[in-house]
Amino acid sequence: MALALTSSLSSELKAPSIGAFQPSDRQYNNLTTTINLSTRRAGSAVKPLRAAAESRRSDSVAPLTATTFAAPKTEEGVKEEVKFVEEEENFEELAKELANASPLEIMDRALAKFGNDIAIAFSGAEDVALIEYAKLTGRPFRVFSLDTGRLNPETYRFFDEVEKHYGIRIEYMFPDSVEVQGLVRNKGLFSFYEDGHQECCRVRKVRPLRRALKGLRAWITGQRKDQSPGTRSEVPVVQVDPVFEGLDGGVGSLVKWNPVANVEGDNVWNFLRTMNVPVNSLHSQGYVSIGCEPCTRPVLPGQHEREGRWWWEDAKAKECGLHKGNIKENSENQNGSAQSNEEVADIFESENLVLLTRAGIENLMRLEDRRDPWVVVLYAPWCQFCQAMEGSYLELADKLAGSGVKVGKFRADGDQKAFAKSELQLGSFPTILLFPKHSSQPIKYPSENRDVDSLLAFINALR
Repeated sequence: MALALTSSLSSELKAPSIGAFQPSDRQYNNLTTTINLSTRRAGSAVKPLRAAAESRRSDSVAPLTATTFAAPKTEEGVKEEVKFVEEEENFEELAKELANASPLEIMDRALAKFGNDIAIAFSGAEDVALIEYAKLTGRPFRVFSLDTGRLNPETYRFFDEVEKHYGIRIEYMFPDSVEVQGLVRNKGLFSFYEDGHQECCRVRKVRPLRRALKGLRAWITGQRKDQSPGTRSEVPVVQVDPVFEGLDGGVGSLVKWNPVANVEGDNVWNFLRTMNVPVNSLHSQGYVSIGCEPCTRPVLPGQHEREGRWWWEDAKAKECGLHKGNIKENSENQNGSAQSNEEVADIFESENLVLLTRAGIENLMRLEDRRDPWVVVLYAPWCQFCQAMEGSYLELADKLAGSGVKVGKFRADGDQKAFAKSELQLGSFPTILLFPKHSSQPIKYPSENRDVDSLLAFINALR
């Protein structure tokens, strides 16, 4: 399989495909050999590179940020070399050092340090910025992508456009056909709508990714902290991968680089426009986060960008497993257990909005002849999708003040979640209910449009 290399790389160098690399393949000229340590440091260290390739590159681009070393000839020299390399591989310290660095500097450091043993993971969305940054470093680079077999046609066309624009070949990884066949025959083509997306993603994405990463010592992702406050808010620019293994196997054998971790989405798009980078045509149709066709849709006014993925599931499930190391088992925004008010500030605060307790909403449910209709949001303050619609819901409360429609909120996470699911039709956060004036049964707002006009139209149609 051809590698994604820039034109600056000599045509004499033929790199192996992901998952098929053997150390004996790397018999290149002009290689500077480092020491192959047989021991692995715990914590944030990984095994050092066996060789770091220097490519021909323009001096006008980012300066060389990685240092290579000739193999020492004396025993004393070996000890000094080993000590220095180990210090360089403290990736927690490196993450602190690069915390305020630009994506270009981080990309340059990653490519310089790992050479042909690192590759960019490309999803076919705005992470094309990573390829542009890699090109700007002037270094050779590799790109791989997971073809699940269920991507949008626009994404496949975009892959082709990217290959032609950069003169590269993307290394595609495919799911195991026997596994896919077994899943579909046993559960159908759309089982994820009924029992969650994790099983399908495991077959079509996670396992192919695992195979790809076994041929690398590092990979580069487009994760950003603002993409998913619930799971990605603490993503560092570089880390030892907490989930997957690399070429040497075992814990700590793979490094994960996130060059745009500290960049906001708007700034990524400013960069793409400035550099005239090709983008997926789905973006112009309202798609922000792009995955498989059955599990991706455009985001609507008042929605967070990640809400276009697996919209039928809870906010805590908005990861497919590729970055499951972000998920903290004991965190409220992942498992729904209660957090203190000191940890998560409440939302939907307004003098025109009533906070309902469990007893309050149970009383509201029992009334068959209410004096006024009520609209109530079931929410969790840590949920990024609830946070995204806070402005429109507060505006709704202000507009309905004095109209005869009461506006309320009920915190439905933690201990209240089971009750909300069984009695209040809670599917995912946020859920909006209308309690009509002459009916005890609440009516669930069916649309994902959470702008003020859409909410008012729903209320007025049922008043």
